[in-house]
Amino acid sequence: MGEKASGMWIWMAAAAILLLLGIFLLVRYLIYAMVDKRTLRYQSDLLEKHCEEVQNMYRRTRGWRHDYHNHIQTMKAHLAMGKLEELEAYLNALDADLTTVDTVIKTGNVMVDAVLNSKISVAAAKGIAVNAKAIVPKELNTAISEVDVCLIIGNLMDNAMEACMKIPEQEKRFIRVYIDILKGQLYIYIMNAVGEPLKRAGSVYASTKNKENHGFGLMRIDKVVNRYHGYLERQDEEDIFVTEVLLPL
Repeated sequence: MGEKASGMWIWMAAAAILLLLGIFLLVRYLIYAMVDKRTLRYQSDLLEKHCEEVQNMYRRTRGWRHDYHNHIQTMKAHLAMGKLEELEAYLNALDADLTTVDTVIKTGNVMVDAVLNSKISVAAAKGIAVNAKAIVPKELNTAISEVDVCLIIGNLMDNAMEACMKIPEQEKRFIRVYIDILKGQLYIYIMNAVGEPLKRAGSVYASTKNKENHGFGLMRIDKVVNRYHGYLERQDEEDIFVTEVLLPL
């Protein structure tokens, strides 16, 4: 009887262990599935946002070109009537308008140009001063994915703009962008003004975005950099936040 009871306890213990293992695997699968679903939704939303920004920039460009003939006629009229002050004011207004629709940056890479210029256009519309210089190889597919590079740049620019918009004084809002090739690596440097203390635990910064996508952009950047065995550094001091990324080419 003792041996039977002992055998039953062993089988019951084994069954319990298998049940717990099954529950653990099921929970892990559900978590991974949920994360993958959130990742796909986030990527889809991000791509849709980028496309909308690029389309908006191109629509404004086409609109300005459409009005080009009318602008020429107006300037000719001012010149014919000798209204030089009015002509100068008109030219200044056109120059300011053109700045908001012109392709500000030509990196050498079409996809990066599209994303970076769309973000610069959005920043300008928000009253954020942007100083940008960027050089990117025309082809990145053999080394790193252009989609991944654009994901990093897009997220960094979104975070920078979000931080700037929390500064009440428009004249204090700024973003600095520098992208280049350094020692065989793609170097991405983005500095921006911040209007409130940033939350962090050690070297990990917390996102201030809505709860649904809380910290997801930061996580995606970290994941991409780790995949390429790159370098990522974030720093903040005296109302300034800086992100540096190095990706091997």
